[in-house]
Amino acid sequence: MKLLSPAISRLARFRLGQIEEWSLNPVEAQRQTLQELVTAAQCTDFGRTYGFGELFSVKAFKEAVPVHEYEDIKPYIHRMMNGEENVLWNTPIQWFAKSSGTTSDKSKFIPVSKESLEECHFQGAKDVLTMYYKFNPDSDLLTGKGLVIGGSHQICQFNEGVSYGDLSAVLLQNTPFWGQWLRTPELSIALMDEWESKIEQLARSTILENVTSISGVPTWTMVLIKRILEITGKCTLKEVWPNLELYIHGGVSFVPYREQFKKLIGDNVHYMEIYNASEGFIALQDSPMEDGMLLCTQNGIFYEFMPIEEYGKKFPLTVGLRDVELHKNYAMIISTNSGLWRYIIGDTVQFTTVHPFRIKVSGRLKHYINTFGEEVIVDNSDKAVAIASEKTGAIVNDYTAGPVYFSDQSNGAHEWLFEFEKEPQDMSLFAYELDNALKNINSDYEAKRHKDIALRHPILHKLPKGIFSKWLKSKGKLGGQHKVPRLSNDRIFINELLSFSF
Repeated sequence: MKLLSPAISRLARFRLGQIEEWSLNPVEAQRQTLQELVTAAQCTDFGRTYGFGELFSVKAFKEAVPVHEYEDIKPYIHRMMNGEENVLWNTPIQWFAKSSGTTSDKSKFIPVSKESLEECHFQGAKDVLTMYYKFNPDSDLLTGKGLVIGGSHQICQFNEGVSYGDLSAVLLQNTPFWGQWLRTPELSIALMDEWESKIEQLARSTILENVTSISGVPTWTMVLIKRILEITGKCTLKEVWPNLELYIHGGVSFVPYREQFKKLIGDNVHYMEIYNASEGFIALQDSPMEDGMLLCTQNGIFYEFMPIEEYGKKFPLTVGLRDVELHKNYAMIISTNSGLWRYIIGDTVQFTTVHPFRIKVSGRLKHYINTFGEEVIVDNSDKAVAIASEKTGAIVNDYTAGPVYFSDQSNGAHEWLFEFEKEPQDMSLFAYELDNALKNINSDYEAKRHKDIALRHPILHKLPKGIFSKWLKSKGKLGGQHKVPRLSNDRIFINELLSFSF
């Protein structure tokens, strides 16, 4: 392994020049990407339907092709799952990523082409290394192994030649042979589908490895770390793995978890955020000093950005990179080298810088509370929870929130369900700090809270430890990339959890 590091470091420096080229010329990179996508797919069924052979500009593409949600493309997906070729993309689709989506029973099957695997997902993973080596040129990262905390779905087959699993399972199954040498645990454990047993196997099979990096969703990574510390009797993960130097996270906001990770892992560990969705590798943190991730503009994805107030319109307005505004909430619309065309991915993003274009994930298009015009998004709630935790000494494991509707007796409110690792000494103080932080972060919320005219003080509940995991398990959604929905504009999740808990 030691011999690999200089060679990898040289390759990383070479790749850095290519990244700088498209990051300095992102609009041109995007125009070229779209032309390559349209050209490749012009003879597919979708391409012929929408006249791809006659589309020579971004404007023409947007005028010809409607915006799609999953239900719109599901008939195409079913044809591809049955083995039909040249439907949405011009090469055979042999893999589908089963999207965890929300905690509903519906599953989405996202096509993953060989081009997407090689030019998007795996290229994105290599670019993470490039950026890490840029700021840590003397790193010994590749002298050890990367612990990959993947999903919880075994690889399954629709039919001969067409398979599916969650994204991490698909990526692990297709990892090049050299990549298998660099990671742990072995594939049979990584692809285990029973999450509770998997945590135990992950912990016991990796304790004696020389782990130098960890990749995984914060929620489940934290569960694994705690189990490893229980088994070893150590106080921090650095005592178990002295050479650990990097944690790569994504999937949910890291804000509520940051302080817990620092205590659990220990000192002298770097953190990098990535945005790797089932639909493609979208962004990566290119600087430890920046609050935002560099948008990957030349990896087989063409981006459009829809102001969230346009959602639901038959012909929504979308803007390209030239016209995006800082700190404005956009729904991301993508066209990809797996055959997704003007597809609403479901995430909302905000631009933190525009030279270069850096984004942060602000929430989900359908995960927000706006029952009373308060427009609270997940980015707001994550920050408010972090502030309330810091001011009260609390440590939050998980939370969700939803509305309490107007009644004859009282105005509306927000109801919050919290699972604490460390409870605040004074729950009423925690509620006050949470409410106050939201007022400072969100002027619409502050206006609705003024003198309790529309919104009264938030209602908080403490749930027993482990209740969110039990709830997810009851819905067959435990582990991997499945996440508790932070906010909802109705009471479905709140009512389910309250009845489940008490």
